[in-house]
Amino acid sequence: MNTSGKTVILFFVLVAGCFVLAITLVPIDSQGPLSTVIAITVGTALLSFTFGLVTRDYSWTDRLWSTIPVGYAWIYAAAGAFNPIVTLAAVLVTIWGGRLTFNFARRGGYTGGEDYRWPILRERIGNPVGWQLFNLLFIAGYQQFLFICFTLPLYTMSSLSEARLSTSAIAAAVLLLAFLTLETIADQQQFEFQQSKYGLLSKRTEFQSDYERGFRTSGLFSRSRHPNYLGELGVWWSMYVLGAIGMGSLLHWSIAGPVLLTLLFIGSTIFTEGITTSKYPGYSEYRKDVWPIFPKLW
Repeated sequence: MNTSGKTVILFFVLVAGCFVLAITLVPIDSQGPLSTVIAITVGTALLSFTFGLVTRDYSWTDRLWSTIPVGYAWIYAAAGAFNPIVTLAAVLVTIWGGRLTFNFARRGGYTGGEDYRWPILRERIGNPVGWQLFNLLFIAGYQQFLFICFTLPLYTMSSLSEARLSTSAIAAAVLLLAFLTLETIADQQQFEFQQSKYGLLSKRTEFQSDYERGFRTSGLFSRSRHPNYLGELGVWWSMYVLGAIGMGSLLHWSIAGPVLLTLLFIGSTIFTEGITTSKYPGYSEYRKDVWPIFPKLW
């Protein structure tokens, strides 16, 4: 189901209201930034569930994926009195969010209807009550819980009273930007292929064999079936390393965030590729030759 622009605007106005209400009722300075972030997440998760129930478009959490974490990042930066390391992290998250928002918007993510996978999964569940439970507990609940988890390194950075930008911290930030660049290139390559495949851009001779297959196997996709996933995971693992450097320990409890995000991507890859394999006969052969996320370098 396509969603109108007015509905999307209303949704984001209410999301902003969740931020204001949570910051008012659970002040950062008295309750701590994590409590504030949790309060916001409860509000936005319930809001996403309700909008899905009413509009029958279940991609509301998808629309928050690149925006909510940016807000959380600056809450942590404010809580840390904008110390150098948490401020750097917040800037990096903002760059990440801006790029991802742009890519999502140009693909019609804000007004083009729900993720193509949800109708397939809804049909497999086959029970309206079961589907709404899945909507509440996983789509809205668990995925937004992950927003808390993978931004936890910024929470640890906000507690550093004497944080400085060491050479190691700068190296972690550069690594994050490298993964962000990888994700950007992968998204651009896929966008160009999809646009030309459906006639929205001119056909390109180098894509001819991929047009016949129905999916891209050239460029970064010749080394990894999901190079954009590799870039995204690399961003948040690099953010964890940045936080761990600030804490002075490479093994820290905030590792739960990137670990859970990795597990989500593995599950998403398995489900998505099941759909793709049933749609494109040549995909099974492609899977034999190219690794799913991490690149095959030989």
